[in-house]
Amino acid sequence: MTPTTPPPPPAASWWASALALHERGAPEGADTAAELAEPLAARLADLGLTAGQLAALRAEPADRLAARTPVPEWARTAERAMQADRRPPAESEIDGTWREAFGLVVRPFVDEAKAKITHAGKALPADLIDIEPVADGAAAVLTDKLVDLAARALVAELHRMRAAGELSGDDSRTRFQGFVRFFATPAGLVALLTRFPVLARVLAQASTAMADSAAEVVERFDRDRADIVAGLLDGDDPGAVVGLAVGQGDPHHGGRTVATLAFADGRRVVYKPRDLAAQVRFGDFLGWLEAAAPGLAPKAVRTIARAGYGWCEHIADTPAADRAAVERFYRRLGALLALLHAIRATDVHLENVIAHGDHPVLVDTETLFHPDLGAGTGDPAADAFAASVHRTALLPLIVVGEAGIADVSGLGGGEQAAASTAVDWLDPGTDRMRLTRRPVAHDGAGNRPVLDGRSVDPGEHEAAMVAGFRQAYTAIRAGRAEFGTLVETCADLPIRVVTRPTWVYSTLLDETTHPDVLGDALDRDEALAILCSGRAGDPLFGQFPAIEIAAMWDGDIPLFTGTAGGTRLHTADGRALAVGVPRSGLESALRTISRFDTVDRRDQEWIISATLATRHTTPAHPRAEALSVPPTGAAPHPDGLLAAACAVADQIVARGIPDERRTNWLGLESVDERQWLVLPMGVGLGHGYLGVAVFLAQLAATSGIARYAEQARRAVCDVPALIEALVGRPDVAAAIGCGGLNGLGGIGYGLGRLGALLGDETLTDAARRVFTLGHAAVAGADLGWADGLAGWVAAQDAAGLPDDDMADHLAARAEVEADTLSAGFATGLAGIAWALRDHAAGPRLAEVAARVVPDGSAWCDGAAGMLPAHACLPVVPSADLLAATDRPLRRDLSLCHGELGLLESLSTVADDRDSPAARVLRKRSGLVLDVLHRHGPLSGTPSEVATPGLLTGLAGIGYGLLRLAAPHNVPSILLLQPTDNATTATRRRNRVARPDRVQQPR
Repeated sequence: MTPTTPPPPPAASWWASALALHERGAPEGADTAAELAEPLAARLADLGLTAGQLAALRAEPADRLAARTPVPEWARTAERAMQADRRPPAESEIDGTWREAFGLVVRPFVDEAKAKITHAGKALPADLIDIEPVADGAAAVLTDKLVDLAARALVAELHRMRAAGELSGDDSRTRFQGFVRFFATPAGLVALLTRFPVLARVLAQASTAMADSAAEVVERFDRDRADIVAGLLDGDDPGAVVGLAVGQGDPHHGGRTVATLAFADGRRVVYKPRDLAAQVRFGDFLGWLEAAAPGLAPKAVRTIARAGYGWCEHIADTPAADRAAVERFYRRLGALLALLHAIRATDVHLENVIAHGDHPVLVDTETLFHPDLGAGTGDPAADAFAASVHRTALLPLIVVGEAGIADVSGLGGGEQAAASTAVDWLDPGTDRMRLTRRPVAHDGAGNRPVLDGRSVDPGEHEAAMVAGFRQAYTAIRAGRAEFGTLVETCADLPIRVVTRPTWVYSTLLDETTHPDVLGDALDRDEALAILCSGRAGDPLFGQFPAIEIAAMWDGDIPLFTGTAGGTRLHTADGRALAVGVPRSGLESALRTISRFDTVDRRDQEWIISATLATRHTTPAHPRAEALSVPPTGAAPHPDGLLAAACAVADQIVARGIPDERRTNWLGLESVDERQWLVLPMGVGLGHGYLGVAVFLAQLAATSGIARYAEQARRAVCDVPALIEALVGRPDVAAAIGCGGLNGLGGIGYGLGRLGALLGDETLTDAARRVFTLGHAAVAGADLGWADGLAGWVAAQDAAGLPDDDMADHLAARAEVEADTLSAGFATGLAGIAWALRDHAAGPRLAEVAARVVPDGSAWCDGAAGMLPAHACLPVVPSADLLAATDRPLRRDLSLCHGELGLLESLSTVADDRDSPAARVLRKRSGLVLDVLHRHGPLSGTPSEVATPGLLTGLAGIGYGLLRLAAPHNVPSILLLQPTDNATTATRRRNRVARPDRVQQPR
């Protein structure tokens, strides 16, 4: 290898380009330029700069910049590292792993940090701390950190030198070793840091921060050792400190992190560089709960609090003794959830809970009494969800990332797919070494109980968790006055305020080690300016980015603090921000506690069950188990069906979340083919509040009970304004889609039905508006009923606004693509044939679909969905097809893939009362009503969690019962039937008269 060795950098100038934008300042006389694009414009506004001044900074020579800027301390550290006298690495050192090899390059930074830690330890007696292994351990951690920071830049240099022919050696491994041999010398480090001066800053700051933090821990331990032994180690002398695990958790306020001290006798204590008053006070709340409900409270963490820091006992994750211990663990976890909900805690993710036998131990309490940062969304369901037990992050918190889906909550981990990726390397240790990304598994951190070597899934112990939650909730409600007094004593309690997810910061810190932003700090500062996006102009959130970027330039995760009873926020160094939060966390906690009652408790328990149901991927159309003992029943009387529909509606109304204007619901919804989430209901027909409103309005019209109509009106009062906002936004219309159940087709159909049922012309007008928006959504749409063109065509027909061109286009595409389409109704040929049943192409497509008898009996993708296709043909369904629908009832009454969807399909071919289909319909109708009475309205969701929606939940079950009670007065919502069938039939006959007319849509 014969690389060109650069001369030493000019004194006090090499580091100039590694100064951040906010440290450089604007040169005098810089010109003003046009506005930069957001978010950089917001970043410059924070600094009082213009785009022209930024350009002038870029053009300023490094020597001139250095001459007017004081030398920062990190630059002195980097200069000492470059000037360090060190021997060339031995062959055995270079022949190790790539990490060990790159560790040789950053060794001068590590050696200086290690010397500082050793010096701090030498001041203590040897019987208190064995400083050599302590310093060695800290140095190993620091080496790994610095290698991660430098790896991208080193590999970039490796590629550059290889391409330039500056590497020598007979093979790829030898050339890599020669590369490392050079860069592990003073000249090599000078070359690296001259090319990447920002890397010099990053390495110097990281090494200095760890050294200072470790030295601080050692000094504070010496001062507090007697209290640590007495308070955390039961008075038994543990011997000398023989290990110091630094760098645990996120760095804050100058790189300070949690650290674990290991003693000679094997015991440990945990050091935390922040105020631990919240940990102490949380122990008081656990004590209150234990007194109110003996045996229910989890273990508290013994803590010694000092000004700005403190010490905690080390809690190890230990397995459960038996199944009874697991039950106690989850019962206590439910109680912990109730307590955290009452005192408005958040950020209880999987690293903050330790499964210690039968105790779930909360080891991080800095986000108790967390304030609300916003004024609300305007959606009562969204606001209620944000204020619910879900906000704690102890319940499943599903993260969808580039690599998959993971649960990062306090219940998370286990056998899960990864959601995120991390940097890794292909062909490591060779001159072909290059970056790749690997999935990062969120496998937990000892937060879930282990029994017989297996991590126990919380879903297996839902009943215990709910029972513990209920018991603790009831205890807090019963002792509301005493508990509230305890809360009020926490007014001055220091808390952390989380202004954005921590992973945003950590990801950005990782990505800004890319070589492209290590040559000039202006480049890295512009990359960090993404934190300004969307926050400029907001009085509260607009304060944060400048502070966040400054912290990240120091290598820290930004930290904001406050007090439980206050609204002012402070930075990590204690500076107060000008704008505070709207309401203190303590005030919000007292409000939450005041609302504890039976209705609220049931709402929170539903959220527990519903979020637990999202823990694992489940098909969008899960096939429910057959009922173990099939019930028997006679053909139902219409009055019995109507009464059952009213009972279902009462459940929906009781689950509604109102504000002064409108009502909405939380629902359990399938967001793709396998993942379900708890979400505030959107406007859609199939899964949104529009479908719920249609059921309630139809029930009011059928039963004469006006209160259901009023609930329907409250649900949709904002929809006309929402539709008006879509005008002129074809991008949003395209994102919504055109489908008959999950898109604009369903929205238009539902609004038209509601306008007629409620006598509300504004809803009717909104429906017409929807059908003027549709052409923006149909371009590139699929052909299916639920999400595509078939549903759109059917919805237009039902609204009395037929589009013959669109029907012809659907027919032409379907006939061309017939061989590639499934036979099912929701996405395939059966649904397309039904949409075109009076079009010339409809019977032809129905004939193709009718040749298939799919697996299963569901309406959406099984045999039941074939029946509407048969209704388009002059032949009765085959005995095999009817047999496929006449099977034991399953534990799913839903419209989509349950029993009532099957009955809806049977009704399309049951014209003759004595036909086989009619007989099956009557028999199964009685069975469904019997199941409803015995088991309740079984929803088509994971774990049978009741959800309000039309396709998989209560609204669909209620609507199906109405259809059975009054089939001639209640049109099919699944099949998008209009109320005026005669008019529709006339219109369709006119269409059939032109079967050969095929055009593209307008």
